[in-house]
Amino acid sequence: MSTPKQFDVVVIGAGPGGYIAAIRAAQLGFSVACIDEWANAKGGPAPGGTCTNVGCIPSKALLQSSEHFEHAGHAFKDHGIDVAGLSLNLPQMLKRKDVVVKQNNDGILFLLKKNKVAFFHGRGAFGAAVEGGYTINVSGPTTDTLQTKHVIVATGSNARELPGAPFDEKLILSNTGALTIEGVPAKLGVIGAGVIGLEMGSVWRRLGAEVTVLEGLPTFLGAVDEQIAKEAFKLFTKQGLGINLGVKIGKVTPGKKDVTVEYTDAKGEAVKAVFDKLIISIGRTPNTNGLNAEAVGLKLDERGFIAVDDDCKTSLANVWAVGDVVRGPMLAHKAEEEGVAVAERIAGQHGHTNFNTIPWVIYTSPEIAWVGQTEQQLKASSVSYKSGTFPFMANGRARALGDTSGMVKFLADATTDEILGVHIIGPMASELISEAVVAMEFRASAEDIARICHAHPSLSEATKEAALAIDKRSLNF
Repeated sequence: MSTPKQFDVVVIGAGPGGYIAAIRAAQLGFSVACIDEWANAKGGPAPGGTCTNVGCIPSKALLQSSEHFEHAGHAFKDHGIDVAGLSLNLPQMLKRKDVVVKQNNDGILFLLKKNKVAFFHGRGAFGAAVEGGYTINVSGPTTDTLQTKHVIVATGSNARELPGAPFDEKLILSNTGALTIEGVPAKLGVIGAGVIGLEMGSVWRRLGAEVTVLEGLPTFLGAVDEQIAKEAFKLFTKQGLGINLGVKIGKVTPGKKDVTVEYTDAKGEAVKAVFDKLIISIGRTPNTNGLNAEAVGLKLDERGFIAVDDDCKTSLANVWAVGDVVRGPMLAHKAEEEGVAVAERIAGQHGHTNFNTIPWVIYTSPEIAWVGQTEQQLKASSVSYKSGTFPFMANGRARALGDTSGMVKFLADATTDEILGVHIIGPMASELISEAVVAMEFRASAEDIARICHAHPSLSEATKEAALAIDKRSLNF
């Protein structure tokens, strides 16, 4: 038996949390290995996890392409651009998406090499607890045994299956299959009106599918500020998304070329719908199968998540876990922040992750982004607050863009004026939310934002105006 390769830190998983943790640990002077089993079509390494391979990156590529297609078919004429003979080249659109993914895969491999992180292509699993640390076994394209003092588990999550309707990625699709449909389905069903369901539903609606979204909850986007969610529901249904709330899914039966979904609607009436494809997006489960956690006594909770404290420490000495495999929001940027914080804690520094200022984004059109508390949360907590809103229809840059839907909303403490939450639905909301994150991290007041000079004309002026609206002194509405 060969002698295990020695490292200070071994990271299992090269998604956003894992590869960032590995790079930061290497920057801090540790010898680091990173293990990841994702493979590309040719069998080569494809680091980046779900986010890069079948999540954030490819979905945004298709969202951008499908938005261009919709603009060419509908909005361009308002700008004096006439398009004749518009047609969809779906194979090229999917090919571009794959190119974008590969560029990110290759970029991560380059970054690992640049920072002298040893990369192992395969599945990482605990071997045993040994004197001074742990052995980690690598199996797959690479077979090896590593020994380390510190382990960072960043194995991510998997799409949750609907009981009785396993994914075949041909008719019944997870996020993976939703990104590779080879022809635009005439009728597309989506179970779950969350981020993935709405984004993928939007992509295929723009490309010509009749999309029906089935959501079990009686409210739309329950985690979003209620005023923003109501605006989103109005805009999405106007675009053509069929959104059904309060649905109880019954039997799902795949046929040779279609899928039949039996459900009870909000009125209690039985409905049978037939779809060419069905996307199921009802959440995600932690990816801990095959980790061999029991070999070292690593504690998992009843749902399969790795149990950690506020510092991402597990039940074992010098074993840490970050990202989707632990508590908290399943967001790539949350995983990155935890990865950096853990690497710094291993080095004896004080890593920082503030869950209260993690931004959320839904990349539909219009985009939805928010940080902090919603109005309904403040009411439930009996917090005295003030609210200010400003519509994009009163913003000069939005008018020039031809996209005036939505608004910016500020929530601030009624006594101290500290910003408690910012909620945006509208063009480039994903970019605009960063100003609010910075402000809240430094515990700024709404008045601070209201007093800052914003470029004109810019979408960010709507942020300033919403802050001014806290005291009912908007200047342009």
